[in-house]
Amino acid sequence: MKILGIGNALVDIMTLLESDDFLKQFNLQKGSMQLVDQDFSGDVLAGATDIKKELSSGGSAANTIHGLAHLGMNTGYIGKIGSDDFGEFFRKDMERVGIKPLLLEGIADTGRAIALVTPDSERTFATFLGAAIELNASDLIPEHFIGYDCMHVEGYLVQNRELITTAMKMAKEHGLLVSIDLASYNVVEQNVEFLTSLITQYVDIVFANEEEAKAFTGLEPLKALDSIAEMCDIAVVKLGKDGSAIKRGEEEHRVTAIRAESIDTTGAGDLYASGFLYGLMKGLPLMKCGDIGSVLSGKVIEVVGAKMTASQWDEALSIVEMIEKV
Repeated sequence: MKILGIGNALVDIMTLLESDDFLKQFNLQKGSMQLVDQDFSGDVLAGATDIKKELSSGGSAANTIHGLAHLGMNTGYIGKIGSDDFGEFFRKDMERVGIKPLLLEGIADTGRAIALVTPDSERTFATFLGAAIELNASDLIPEHFIGYDCMHVEGYLVQNRELITTAMKMAKEHGLLVSIDLASYNVVEQNVEFLTSLITQYVDIVFANEEEAKAFTGLEPLKALDSIAEMCDIAVVKLGKDGSAIKRGEEEHRVTAIRAESIDTTGAGDLYASGFLYGLMKGLPLMKCGDIGSVLSGKVIEVVGAKMTASQWDEALSIVEMIEKV
């Protein structure tokens, strides 16, 4: 089975803060994803000069596709990068794990997401989209979708409604399942009506965390799950340390989170989607799909950033294998 991702191709710059003061200095709302221009992004990086940073190819959908590649799935990724060192880094980081990069080249510099992680593991993103936002509906061609079984889309693409709608239409025309992660709650709040229409028409699987689910439906998690499940085939609401809830028709499951020492929650939702989609593509029961998602999300919060170490992947894969066999 082959899974295609599409999203904002960004280089993640993980930055561990000692307190919330840095966020206040730049007037960044804690826990949000804020779009910033290149100058503001440069100012934040300059302000964090003496703070340790880690780079990785990122963006929500790219993180999910990375996880799927580590699980042994055949994967591809559509995005747009700049002609610069960050863009070259992004491409090589995808190729390194076997992802087929369907990357177009834009005019602007490669986008970057500065992830500011406070001591309580909360993430605040100052995101300069750069070339990523130059990806347009006209860039998509049928060949991008041929041979794939599922397309995973990040909700952040709602900034270009024509792009996300065209991608989903083309995916459905080629027989792909369509999965979406709803993205940050503030993005959801600004696009509720459009997202409702999009999901009702084209989406098979919806992932949302508690805040996103409430922003989308106005309801508390389990009632939000019911509401979202009426719009699509499978609804998943991620509940942090309380696990997750899954619903398909009248079938409903509660999945327990694994025990983990949280350092940074970056990528937790993205890697949950990796595990869940892996199980779904393998034809596993929904409960097992959720269990695999829980394993990956629990492991990734024990590291800084959305990429696990080789030893953590070895441990995660051994657990996934046990779940598949039981």
